[in-house]
Amino acid sequence: MRRHEDTIGGDGAAAPWKEQQLASHRWPEAQEGAPAFPPSTMRRLVYSAANVALVVFIMTVPPMVVLYGARSSSPAVWISSANVGRGSSGDESILLLHRPAAAHDKLLGGLLADGFDEGSCHSKYQSAMYRRNNAGKEPSPHLVSRLRRHEELQRRCGPGTAAYSNAVESLRTGKSGGIVSPPETECRYLVSISYRGLGNRMLAAASAFLYAMLTDRVLLVDPSNEMGELFCEPFPGTTWLLPPAGFPLTNYTSFSIDTAESYGNMLKNKVITTDDAAGDVPTPHQHLPAFAYIHLDHDYTFHDKFFFCDDDQSVLRNVPWLVMRTDSYIVPGLFLVTGFQAELDSLFPETDAVFHHLARYLFHPNNHIWGLVTRYYDAYLATARQRVGVQVRVFGARQESPKVLEQITACTHMENLLPDVTTTGEPTVVAAPATTRRRLKPKAVLVTSLTSWYYEKLKGMYWEHATATGEAVSVHQPSHEEYQRFGSGSHDAKACAEIYLLSLTDALVTSGWSTFGYVAQGLAGLTPRVMYKPANESSAVPDPPCRRDVSMEPCFLTPPYNNCRMKRSAHSGKVVAHVQNCHDVPWGLKLVHRVE
Repeated sequence: MRRHEDTIGGDGAAAPWKEQQLASHRWPEAQEGAPAFPPSTMRRLVYSAANVALVVFIMTVPPMVVLYGARSSSPAVWISSANVGRGSSGDESILLLHRPAAAHDKLLGGLLADGFDEGSCHSKYQSAMYRRNNAGKEPSPHLVSRLRRHEELQRRCGPGTAAYSNAVESLRTGKSGGIVSPPETECRYLVSISYRGLGNRMLAAASAFLYAMLTDRVLLVDPSNEMGELFCEPFPGTTWLLPPAGFPLTNYTSFSIDTAESYGNMLKNKVITTDDAAGDVPTPHQHLPAFAYIHLDHDYTFHDKFFFCDDDQSVLRNVPWLVMRTDSYIVPGLFLVTGFQAELDSLFPETDAVFHHLARYLFHPNNHIWGLVTRYYDAYLATARQRVGVQVRVFGARQESPKVLEQITACTHMENLLPDVTTTGEPTVVAAPATTRRRLKPKAVLVTSLTSWYYEKLKGMYWEHATATGEAVSVHQPSHEEYQRFGSGSHDAKACAEIYLLSLTDALVTSGWSTFGYVAQGLAGLTPRVMYKPANESSAVPDPPCRRDVSMEPCFLTPPYNNCRMKRSAHSGKVVAHVQNCHDVPWGLKLVHRVE
């Protein structure tokens, strides 16, 4: 289905122009029992000589501006529309004023496999029609090859196969990985437990997927975190969801820092040792367990952090089942593992685009959420000259902060993203001719926040005052949930849609420390302007109010500070040149552009 920013054609009326009205500024809804678009808009334009003449006619007739919003509190939505005649069947001919679908790389440079049922997941192949290639980053041939190989592994060893049934039975009986590497034909598994907000869960799932790909493990995602209710299946012909029925570790979602089978505790209690590990085989005197729990949560211990060391990876390689819990983006830590570095270099020659590729491969919203995204985008953002996303996350009980508002306006003005407003009257600019004014497009600001207060203030500012430049600015916010609702399906669906809407903007201003913003910037391929987190509510607005980040990669908020060789603390931000400390979280780690 193609996106229709500007629609030429009517509803059967004889009038050459029609007006359309939107009754609300919130999520545009499809009519009950009706398709998302009228049937006539589904017709594709055949580029014949007659259609060329039609286009010439359209270009010579100035379009009319349609309606204002129905409510005075809702900003106007302007849509250019013209009735240019009918086909022989009586239906309207539709001209979509954007590149034809063939010009869009729906497979994202080979990142996605062809052959998915497009009807079951519209977003998988349609997202390329909405999102610009802001980063200009293409997946490496090696990454494309490894993705196809991993998809085959998921099909061969995933749920519903004999290999999976055998592996589950071995786990039930406690059969261990032994002391030698398993045969190449044996399947190994990584169960990913992610939790907290949607941003945390997406970052954790992407991290688990990369680790699974590096270690040739089947990725199975805990279904209790609602990933299956939000996203389409990423792997063709199989599922990435762990079937809860019959899984022997019935309490795996309750695993914590105190779990005896955690790798850190087994290492601490010398159930497992790495003293003689030389990279291939653990010490011949130890018997490895059937599974190990990998605790990489924010409270992980000194011993848990040795997960990011080569000797420890040599041991874990031979454990058939790993269960990993994290709420972070641990990928920068994987780049610290010497044994992974050569493969990571081949997979990601551009080290500042790792999450950009992983996220666009893994996360495709289901049809309901994709409908929220496309309806809102087409109604409020599609015709804008520039789209600026402002993601506001206030950590603390008080969500409405005048200082944060001041920080937003100071940042957007300093970075020339939004114009300043006049306080002494209307600007003394020469009015453009009427025909020119009709063609001027406003800047659109998309605000995402738990509260509507920032949206209302920004909207009021640009309505009540003229801009110093004379340009028009429209402000939009899809929802405001007031507080974060963990475990709420409708809340998560709106959060997912807003992350994707932010990723369709041309420039981003994000809040430091926010995983929500991290995911949006990675999907968008945009390096954001990051607003620093004030020390406390009484602190002054930071100076400068924001800063262009060093890359679009998310920050690993709780990285390890271990010297693997010496088994002692060390500064992990100085080990690899393209793994540096984050601007918004000074002790955090993030991937930056590799300098050869």
